[in-house]
Amino acid sequence: MTPKGTGLSDLPNVLPAAFELPDFSALVAPKLDYKPRILMLYGSLRERSYSRFLTLEAQRLLEAFGAEVRVFHANGLPLPNDAPESHPKVQELREAMLWSEGQVWTSPERHGAMSAVLKSQIDWIPLPGGAIRPTQGRTLAVMQVSGGSQSFNAVNQMRILGRWMRMVTIPNQSSVAKAFQEFDEDGRMKPSSYYDRVVDVMEELVKFTLINRGVSRYLTSRYSERKEAAAKLEERVSPKSI
Repeated sequence: MTPKGTGLSDLPNVLPAAFELPDFSALVAPKLDYKPRILMLYGSLRERSYSRFLTLEAQRLLEAFGAEVRVFHANGLPLPNDAPESHPKVQELREAMLWSEGQVWTSPERHGAMSAVLKSQIDWIPLPGGAIRPTQGRTLAVMQVSGGSQSFNAVNQMRILGRWMRMVTIPNQSSVAKAFQEFDEDGRMKPSSYYDRVVDVMEELVKFTLINRGVSRYLTSRYSERKEAAAKLEERVSPKSI
């Protein structure tokens, strides 16, 4: 149905059947009586891993903010394409992706980039999974740890990946410099402005997830995809004569 007052007569390249006016009523989420579901990935397999420590610290905060949290441990996850998709760790990761409403990605900075361990986890997640997109519309927070001075290379890379995977990446982020100084012997984060920023990021993630839940499919609905779907439907209804 062509929306009224849109001036589509001046837009000859637009398919009216796929063009929709934004509808505020569609942004009112249904009441959901379960906790926000957050999946956490981190990018190191070291025994004393600061990205894991930061992830576990953030997990405690998320749970205090009322979220249900799963932390995926990548030990035993094969390299992408080095095992079938039926591999138990791959299935565990993909199931957790579908379960989640929001995610946290935490990586150490290696050679000015995110770690291969984190990238491998993300690479096991295809953008389309049949009719299901495992990441589209989910919220995302990104964090990194560095061995040296302050840097944002890893979080910037993760933002690019989050956008490409159609995630709603929150504005705030955390970058912990000289991470070896910021955690005690038990792996707990010491009081600092870095810790305060982690609190900020987790608080913001829960808020964005609550706003986004129940309406993410509408928020990420795209004209181009609706146009493609309309064309496929038309083709099925009116097949070309042989």
